[in-house]
Amino acid sequence: MVRVRFAPSPTGMLHVGTARTALFNWLLARAEGGALVLRIEDTDQSRVAAGALESILEGLRWLGLEWDEGPEVGGPHAPYVQSQRQPRYLEAAQELVAKGRAYECFCSAERLEAVRREQRARKEAPRYDGRCRNLEPAERARLRSEQPYVMRFAVPPQGQTRFEDYVRGEIVFENREIEDFVLIKSDGMPTYQLANVVDDHLMEITHVLRGEEWISSTPKHVLLYGAFGWQAPVLVHLPLILAPDRSKLSKRHGATALLEYR
Repeated sequence: MVRVRFAPSPTGMLHVGTARTALFNWLLARAEGGALVLRIEDTDQSRVAAGALESILEGLRWLGLEWDEGPEVGGPHAPYVQSQRQPRYLEAAQELVAKGRAYECFCSAERLEAVRREQRARKEAPRYDGRCRNLEPAERARLRSEQPYVMRFAVPPQGQTRFEDYVRGEIVFENREIEDFVLIKSDGMPTYQLANVVDDHLMEITHVLRGEEWISSTPKHVLLYGAFGWQAPVLVHLPLILAPDRSKLSKRHGATALLEYR
């Protein structure tokens, strides 16, 4: 059975472009006799806006886009709010560390910024330099007991990461262009990359329909699926809604919040 998800972040009013993504997901679920899962991605608590969740639910219902599982509806994969699912993500990250596919990184924010400055000065793309990737076990254990750390995915240094996009066909990224990205932040919360993959797998999502701005993140998701040994869903990256001048839609072009059109 087709299972799709709409996974907004409660950082503000529901954007018309985001609502259109919800519409595509709803249409596929209804056309195929499948299910639409509504999942709230609120792992970045610093950006959660008061009243945003209520606005999202109200906007979807105003459009008639009822969801089959999610907040206020329930379902077999509850809870559907990511901040309430934290233990699942930590367990998944620890599994990758045990497999040698991830590692603890103890670099301070100050060191990371200094590295980026040096890279920019050399006209290189800013990225993590892998300092903590090959620490000796004793040193890693000592640092783990003394200071906060993040968990990073160990991206294979050679080769390519490929995936098939239902709209665009095959897309290829060179692994050397993908940094060792963070899975678990120092506060114990997951990044979007990890939470998105873990939840799509646990919630049995078969098709991921999202905006094309997520294409650059997709190789990280594909690498994670491979590291866990999970089957990736069908990937569908939708074109963005653009303004008449072909730029990204913004408030200078008119209303962007869905409910302003009501």
